[in-house]
Amino acid sequence: MFAGLDGLRFSHWQAELRDDGVLVLAFDRAGESVNTFAQDVLIELDALLERIALDPPKAVVIRSAKQRGFIAGADIREFQRFDEQGTIGDSIRRGQDVFQRLADLPCPTAAAIHGFCMGGGTEISLACDYRVASNDASTRIGLPEVKLGIYPGWGGSVRLPRLVGAPAAFDMMLTGRTLSASAAKAIGLVDRVVEPALVVDAAATLARKGTTRPLKQRFLGWATNLWPVRQVLAPVLVKQVARKARKQHYPAPYAMIETWRRASGDTRALLAAERRSVVKLAGTPTARNLTRVFFLMERLKGLGGKSAERQPPIRRVHVVGAGVMGGDIAAWSAYKGFEVTLQDREQPFIDKARERAAKLFEKKVKDPAKRPEVAARLRSDLDGEGVPEADLVIEAIVENADAKRSLYAGLEPKLKEDALLTTNTSSIPLDELRSGVRRPALFAGLHYFNPVASMPLVEIVMHDAVSDDTAQRLAAFCKALDKLPVPVAGTPGFLVNRLLFPYMLEAATAYAEGIPGKAIDRAAVDFGMPMGPIELIDTVGLDVASGVGQELAPFLGLQIPESLATPPEAGKRGKKDGQGLYAWEDGKPKKPDLPKDYRAPEDLQDRLVLPLLNEAVAALHDGVVADADLLDAGVIFGTGFAPFRGGPIQYIRETGADAVLERLKTLQARHGERFAPRPGWDNPALRD
Repeated sequence: MFAGLDGLRFSHWQAELRDDGVLVLAFDRAGESVNTFAQDVLIELDALLERIALDPPKAVVIRSAKQRGFIAGADIREFQRFDEQGTIGDSIRRGQDVFQRLADLPCPTAAAIHGFCMGGGTEISLACDYRVASNDASTRIGLPEVKLGIYPGWGGSVRLPRLVGAPAAFDMMLTGRTLSASAAKAIGLVDRVVEPALVVDAAATLARKGTTRPLKQRFLGWATNLWPVRQVLAPVLVKQVARKARKQHYPAPYAMIETWRRASGDTRALLAAERRSVVKLAGTPTARNLTRVFFLMERLKGLGGKSAERQPPIRRVHVVGAGVMGGDIAAWSAYKGFEVTLQDREQPFIDKARERAAKLFEKKVKDPAKRPEVAARLRSDLDGEGVPEADLVIEAIVENADAKRSLYAGLEPKLKEDALLTTNTSSIPLDELRSGVRRPALFAGLHYFNPVASMPLVEIVMHDAVSDDTAQRLAAFCKALDKLPVPVAGTPGFLVNRLLFPYMLEAATAYAEGIPGKAIDRAAVDFGMPMGPIELIDTVGLDVASGVGQELAPFLGLQIPESLATPPEAGKRGKKDGQGLYAWEDGKPKKPDLPKDYRAPEDLQDRLVLPLLNEAVAALHDGVVADADLLDAGVIFGTGFAPFRGGPIQYIRETGADAVLERLKTLQARHGERFAPRPGWDNPALRD
């Protein structure tokens, strides 16, 4: 124990004085598996630093005593409570003050980073004089606060631009992306990269001996933060942000740039400007809803948790159907470490799928030497020889119930006793498919979304005979794939397609009325959708949209416009053919310009969005998911539904259920019975 700390007792910090005179502060938050900054953690650290400043050692090193990573950032649960209580300003001020006390210590300081270093973890490292990181693949450094509708508020937005230069700093902070240790060193965020076992020693040595940063890095940190340069750079940054996020939807990036552009003075003046801006952002609906989305994501991740550890593990996967979905499911599974066999009725289909897989591996596996090992996990299996060894079989053939049942009849006798059989059907009710299955307890739906590599959600589709063990094993499998599982009832369309179909159908109806596709898409994007519905129909494929329509329209009592009533002509299925409702070029739609005097109908946005909300209410009423939070999570991660609005049910709550219902009735009177309110608008969950 360091003599200056005698008599102090700590719950979250351990202090050890090395033989070389370096004091190591190890962060080990009590009662938690991961280090996060709560207020009591900061208060304890403040007391430590105050005492250290009175009798400083030769140097101080900050490290983690946890097996899992360095520091994950602020405790978001506590952060959310402070927002609700209106005391978030006090929380931000305390973090700033404690980290500034660290920066002001009269001895050199260094951070020893191993594993994830996020948010407040990165900010405390920035308050140190030096940073050393391990070269382990698990080490990732980032400032992801923008994903919560705020930006770094414990000094990160002040210190990072001055350390690495404004361009590199804002690239990190505006995107929320993380850097490897080597990438962090390349921009000057990290001073040394070493083996994991050497991180603390290297940090101690660096703190004692110091180092001189390269001239280029020092120049960038100085020059790009000068007042005239900030006035020139800020508008450029705003233009970059505007291409991806609208200010009225996501104000945080714009506020961060403007605060940096305007603020002047010493460090404490800059911190005060940062604090005022972040406190204001924390009270916005965007920040509250993005924080809610964070917790929704954590809940879905938790579904594949410890309860599944008692179940037989899934190691070998057999996929039947090497089309776009089946082939990509197989490729992603192999990339994530599973042994995969891929079957189809003809070898050329499998060959094409493996060609696409090779492109995925080239993109995702950065080390070329490791790609052959990943590719070897995906094997061609024309005759289905992998079926008897598989722990999980995924059927991804044509959307035809008879064809699927016929396939199951041939597969089941070959399966291991505990092997799971699943279908990737996008709309066929599970009761239709399980009627001929011999072991219904081990049969379920595993519905992925296209493109598999980038869409995070997988629907685990249930029926009344599936076992809890099966659902848990599938959730654990999704977790191993880095996918978010949501359990849904096996009724037509399940959750995501059921809600998405009325939205796309109304867009197609408006298009058939002569409203330009560009105007329709613009109305949806203005609401916050990642892509307009006409572009979405082309991206999904008119053939797929038509097939889903035939299945869902009768169930939902909706009429299909002519453009989706029959399968499209050959070569006109949409993006994949280069021609659909739009012409496509280099993977992008060519949308004809609107006449200068064109004005879209005032109710166009409501016509698109309200059918989705109406069906969300009905799906909740019908028990398609267990509760409103799971519904919002499924729709956000399955469709990209405006995250800043918190999901369909959250949007209804914030807008007011009665107000939304009145808008729906107005559309019903104006456009017809397809807008009639669905059952469930009296649900108390809409008014929480």
